[in-house]
Amino acid sequence: MRTRRLGSSDLEVSVVGCGTWATGADFWGAVDDQQSIRAIQAAIDHGINLIDTAPAYGAGHAETMVGKAIAGRRDEVVVATKVGIVRRDGQFIRNLKPESVRREVDDSLHRLGVDTIDLYQIHWPDSATPIEDTLAELKRINEAGKFRYLGVSNFKPALMDAVRREFELVSLQPPYSLLNRKIESHLLPYCREHGIGTLGYGSLAGGVLTGKFGQIPQFAPGDERSRFYDFFREPLWTPIQQLLDTLRGIAAQRNRPVAQVAINWALRDGGVTCALVGARNADQASGNAGAGEWELTPDELGLIDKAYKQHVAPVI
Repeated sequence: MRTRRLGSSDLEVSVVGCGTWATGADFWGAVDDQQSIRAIQAAIDHGINLIDTAPAYGAGHAETMVGKAIAGRRDEVVVATKVGIVRRDGQFIRNLKPESVRREVDDSLHRLGVDTIDLYQIHWPDSATPIEDTLAELKRINEAGKFRYLGVSNFKPALMDAVRREFELVSLQPPYSLLNRKIESHLLPYCREHGIGTLGYGSLAGGVLTGKFGQIPQFAPGDERSRFYDFFREPLWTPIQQLLDTLRGIAAQRNRPVAQVAINWALRDGGVTCALVGARNADQASGNAGAGEWELTPDELGLIDKAYKQHVAPVI
């Protein structure tokens, strides 16, 4: 497994990270908790050391599963979680008020079963709370030893500037995949300029970039992917399948899963520090980890770029 330094921190993270949105069991349909735990453990067994989670995933359920999975293995992992999204009456509420932040960090530490969080990320901006108030509270929490480094998720440069005036900012977590390249124009250059690491989420675009769907899927009740992602309906579905034909060709030549090709693309030079990928079971986790063992060649990247421009760029 290849590793990279995360921004200005001393955290050396695997280029493939373990995402746990699905582990929360409230957005991607039913999941088996024991399989979720085994998936995280398999990820660690295969060299993944960054485990990313959030209280918002299943109202704390994902954090609890992570805590069970890493019990006895704390020194093998970089624990990353988030703050600022609370659940109320089934709704996701942005709340970065100091009193809420204080409560959230203690709850996360308890669920994760750790004394300190390696990377604490502000999940989403909260326009109702001055960022300075949030950062002042986070500084107190940091000085108390409850987390080591601060990151943000879904932030734009102007707000990251505000964070950087008060705090060392080591990472940004934005959406990034072959089907969502918006951050290439401004966010990735900003992060490189300021020495900020990047953890890309949605690396497989809800699973469509695994290439496993031969036709538009009918997801099980409780699996909200078709609502959240446009990729599972026209006019995007057919062009994506044409792009996937190129990925399948590369995968066949390399004797690798299609998913590994898509993950590797996100990690290419000019991509993200770490690609976050979820897994429902141990086989998926070990398969994802395999992407960290090899790299796409310039010729392969050229083929992918050509297919993207021909099929997907005109409609996305």
